[in-house]
Amino acid sequence: MKTINKLLIVMAIFALLFSNSTLAQDAKSPQYITVTTMHWNWDNTDTTWVKTEKEYLEKVTKKNQHILGAGFYVHRWTDDNTELKYVQVFDSWDAIDKAAARNTELEKEAWPDEKARTAFLKKQNDFYSVNHSDEIYAVMPNVKRLNSALTEDKVLYLQTQHFAFPEDGTMEEFNELSKEYFDNVINKNELIKGYYPNRHFWGADRTEYLVAYYVDSLEDLEKMAERNGELTRAHWKTPEARRAFFEKFNKYTTGVHGDEIFTAIAELRK
Repeated sequence: MKTINKLLIVMAIFALLFSNSTLAQDAKSPQYITVTTMHWNWDNTDTTWVKTEKEYLEKVTKKNQHILGAGFYVHRWTDDNTELKYVQVFDSWDAIDKAAARNTELEKEAWPDEKARTAFLKKQNDFYSVNHSDEIYAVMPNVKRLNSALTEDKVLYLQTQHFAFPEDGTMEEFNELSKEYFDNVINKNELIKGYYPNRHFWGADRTEYLVAYYVDSLEDLEKMAERNGELTRAHWKTPEARRAFFEKFNKYTTGVHGDEIFTAIAELRK
C-alpha cells in the first residue's frame, strides 16, 4: 500500500510540475501527442502503402484543422520488426475527439461514393494487423523543434525512461536542472535536429517519460552521445561539478530506460 501511495504522489507532483508550463504556452502550440503502435500485416502483398497513406494524408489529415502534425515511424531497430508507429499532435484535449469526427467528414468529402470510400479505407486498413495499442502523452517544456519540414527521411531515436520523485526533490529544482541541461547540451548539439520530451498522460505506465531525438543518420546518432559529452564537459568544467549536477538530476528518474530506433517517413508527414 505504501508503494502504491508513493507512486500516486509521484505522478500527482509531476502532473502539477508540467501542467502550469503547458497551459502557459500559446493556444495553438503542441500540448498532447497520441502514439498508435501498429503492426504490419505480412499476408498483404500490396506494395502501394506509401501511395495509399499519402492519398489519405493529402485528402484528409492535412485538411483537418484539429491535427497540428502527424507522421509515420517504421521499425529500424526495435524488439519487434513488424512494428510501426503513427503519431498525431494536438493543441488541446478536446482537439483529439474533434479530429476524429472531422476525419469522418473529410473522408466523405474525399470519397463521396460510399462503395469507393469503403473500398479505400479497407485497402488502407489491410496493410496492418488488427492488433494495436494507443498511448497519449503530454508535451513537456524544453523542446528543440525541427527547423523545417522534412524533405528526406530522418532517424528517430526514442528513449523511454521512468520518473521517480525523491523525498528531497522539488519541482523548482527539477525545472532548473532540466533547463540547464537542455540549454547547454541538447540545444547546442548540432547533430540533434529535433528533441521532444513527453510525459505519460493516458496509457499503461503512468511513470513513463518518452524522449524523441531526430538526427540525420545512424552515423550522427553514434556521434550524438560523444558530442553531448563534449558539451557537458564544456559547461561543467570539473569532474566535481559534473558529479554534483548529475547526482541531483538523475535522482528524478529510475535510471532504467529502453532504446528504439525508427525511420521518420518524410513523404507521410503533416
